[in-house]
Amino acid sequence: MPLNVKEIDPERPVLIAGPTASGKSALALEIAEKQGGIVVNADALQVYANWRVLTARPPDEDLARAPHALYGHIGRFETYSVGHWLREIAACLAGTERLIITGGTGLYFTALTEGLAEIPPVPAETRAQGDALDREEMLAALDAETRDRIDPANRARVQRAWEVLTATGRGLASWQVATPPPLLPLATAQPILVDAPRDWLTPRIERRFDLMLAAGALDEARANLDFWDPALPSSRAIGAPELIAHLRGEMDLDAAREAACIATRRYAKRQRTWFRARMKAWRQVSFTD
Repeated sequence: MPLNVKEIDPERPVLIAGPTASGKSALALEIAEKQGGIVVNADALQVYANWRVLTARPPDEDLARAPHALYGHIGRFETYSVGHWLREIAACLAGTERLIITGGTGLYFTALTEGLAEIPPVPAETRAQGDALDREEMLAALDAETRDRIDPANRARVQRAWEVLTATGRGLASWQVATPPPLLPLATAQPILVDAPRDWLTPRIERRFDLMLAAGALDEARANLDFWDPALPSSRAIGAPELIAHLRGEMDLDAAREAACIATRRYAKRQRTWFRARMKAWRQVSFTD
């Protein structure tokens, strides 16, 4: 159903999640303008300074209309995790302004409202060992409680559990049980999930990418060309690998555009899957009516 901003309590924090290109930022800005508050980023890619156009960070005109935080403040070579984000959000919550937290990274919202297990970082050599192992080998090495909690067909989840056990000597399930209280329990906020059906979202994704190209996305990619390293977290910006490939002469611009739109649609599908599984208690709103 649609949302009337008058229904929002101006005293309580607002959480706005949704797939890429679904209109989250516009809703957050509308709430901030009409009720006050600071728009805070909850998107793992919009934190990077070197990708503004391609990650759809708020433009200067939006920044002038309401205060924003946690956008474009991380360098291209830096790593940034949910733990980093939670520490920065904690500082924002300690301030005096009401927060309007918006983005498409479901894990950030889950960690914020449910808590995050404080697992020590996994050494690179342990991660490399896991990369070389078969999923079944890693699954067999896990403790029974962890095996019961994860999807055994999801290699990434299995490897993460194996890495944690190998690095810490303690099963992932045990770490999760010891999760500290959340910074912002869901009951104390106003959680909004933007419903974005595939047939409605697909043309929006394509239009937005064309607008990105018109706004200088190719020039932005060119500025990143000399520093390009696909292993960097900042290189996960959707569309970046395709535009870099075009600049290297590996595909024409039309092919790069099509590949980038396909990658964006696949990303949106993964987001919707997460939201359906983890955000059932959130209020769903639709912009399609």
